[in-house]
Amino acid sequence: MAKGLIRFLLIIGGIVSTILGVIGIILPLLPTTPFLLLAAYCFARSSDTLYRHLLETKWLGTYIENFRSGKGIPLKTKWIAVIVLWTSSFYSIIYIVPLRIVQLLLFGVVLYITYYIFSLKTYR
Repeated sequence: MAKGLIRFLLIIGGIVSTILGVIGIILPLLPTTPFLLLAAYCFARSSDTLYRHLLETKWLGTYIENFRSGKGIPLKTKWIAVIVLWTSSFYSIIYIVPLRIVQLLLFGVVLYITYYIFSLKTYR
């Protein structure tokens, strides 16, 4: 029962991430590659068919393949991801999270994620 639920949630997560990734191709505010990588992760753990289909898709598969082959992530995608990350996190830190220790912890996590994103190879 629990395995079926986890598989279902991973498939839903993969579908939502794929949709957001496609929207990110059109809208400059959403980063495409991170959403597609998340979708690939979800599908790889839940559905071989959906995973293969995502990788074989002409436009979407290239983003994932560039990352997997070591070419990296486009610089524009990195900057957009970091801006969205900091904007949403800053709002949460200032207006939503009341405890100072949790605010500091969240700030540290966001700082580390920013470091990680920029440490990834840049694809030009």
